[in-house]
Amino acid sequence: MADPKGFLKVTERELPPRRPVPVRILDWKEVYEAGDQAVLRRQAGRCMDCGIPFCHQGCPLGNLIPEWNDLTWRGEGRAAIERLHATNNFPEFTGRLCPAPCESSCVLGINQPAVTIKQIEVSTIDEAFAHGWVEAEPPGRLTGKTVAVVGSGPAGLAAAQQLTRAGHTVAVYERDDRIGGLLRYGIPDFKMEKRHLESRLRQMRDEGTRFRAGVEIGKDLSWADLRARYDAVVIATGSTVPRDLAIPGRDLDGVHFAMEYLVESNKAVAGDQVPHQIHAEGKHVVVIGGGDTGADCIGTAHRQGAMSVTNLAIGAQPPSGRPDHQPWPMAPTLFEVQSAHEEGGERSFLASTVEFLGNEAGEVRALRVAETEFVDGRRVPKSGTEREIPADLVLIAMGFTGPERSTLEQQLGAVFTSRGNVERADDWQSTSAGVFVAGDAGRGQSLIVWAIAEGRAAASAVDEYLMGSTNLPAPVRPTDVAIGLQHA
Repeated sequence: MADPKGFLKVTERELPPRRPVPVRILDWKEVYEAGDQAVLRRQAGRCMDCGIPFCHQGCPLGNLIPEWNDLTWRGEGRAAIERLHATNNFPEFTGRLCPAPCESSCVLGINQPAVTIKQIEVSTIDEAFAHGWVEAEPPGRLTGKTVAVVGSGPAGLAAAQQLTRAGHTVAVYERDDRIGGLLRYGIPDFKMEKRHLESRLRQMRDEGTRFRAGVEIGKDLSWADLRARYDAVVIATGSTVPRDLAIPGRDLDGVHFAMEYLVESNKAVAGDQVPHQIHAEGKHVVVIGGGDTGADCIGTAHRQGAMSVTNLAIGAQPPSGRPDHQPWPMAPTLFEVQSAHEEGGERSFLASTVEFLGNEAGEVRALRVAETEFVDGRRVPKSGTEREIPADLVLIAMGFTGPERSTLEQQLGAVFTSRGNVERADDWQSTSAGVFVAGDAGRGQSLIVWAIAEGRAAASAVDEYLMGSTNLPAPVRPTDVAIGLQHA
């Protein structure tokens, strides 16, 4: 444990300040200023001798949080990163992008603000990179077995790193022109600068993982041919089919899925030429959907110089405090003010979009919106409450319905569940022998921490399939999906 009296001496959470809004919307750098090590150690010292660390059950990876909190408090950064890496391949990703269900489960959170676990995590890995403590860990011997991982998001990268370190020859296939999946093109730099991704990819290359960008499995190379070339295949393509809003006016120019917009923006920020880029400059922007993707669109629109930004959520505004039906240690649904929300714009709850309105040129000019009411458990527009919102650019950020199916079904004979995900057994295998499924492709849209946990667990199953036994950890099982829904 950390300081035995730390939680008594320090009763408040302290986090690094965010850069001033007028400054940060002028660039794409991360919003947080550098943290103070004295503050960090003081916060780590709040981790108490709670007997049963419920933060473990809150974290799908089973991170050894009390151990690296204690080491951080003692100033032993190198030992802290070793304990952190014991369960998490990419703390620089989770420390920036995970909503921290571990903090909702913190025992101290029963009657005090929870320990700043997420901030301690990201500070630990940043210090480790700065001091050169993150080194390649190539295998001591090669097994002669080959594995193809399809998809280079967090699940695919986690599976690939684990399998490479186990001695297998691993190739990661990615249809985009760069490796990283949604880490690369779905996450704006103001949330995670891509230098963090590049640092981890360098380590993986040094360990022996091979990357094949610009290759779309099912098109450039069939799934059947891929399976024939490799001893095992891991499907980690994510949940990429966006949920649409089939209402009048959907085909108007200026109505786009959020990911179309974010991908183009991330490519432009990376220095690519993006012809006819979807851009918010000088426009009235409406973002439909109140989740993380919607917030990413809001922050991007502010940096592009939008005239106005309106965020619509179909449900009611969540409470600011833990509701009675989500008691500790559950992850509660709370009203969240992300950095993008601080930067301006309007948030509207209980807002149901009824129609997209266009001009004579076929371009969107406004949305007709009504108040949401609940009828027989369904959310429907309330008659007589309609109003118009001006809109030159509409971004649909309503989540995703599952992985893309056609080539998986036609070429691999993959079976899909009623939820639209690739069916898999308890050993992570799909209905095709030797083909495994990890991350959102098998679980549905979820959190980055679940993706990494599933990638690690699927790697363990692949290793056992190839070698007859394994020493790789398996933090979760496919049957843990229902448990994870409270965090999704």
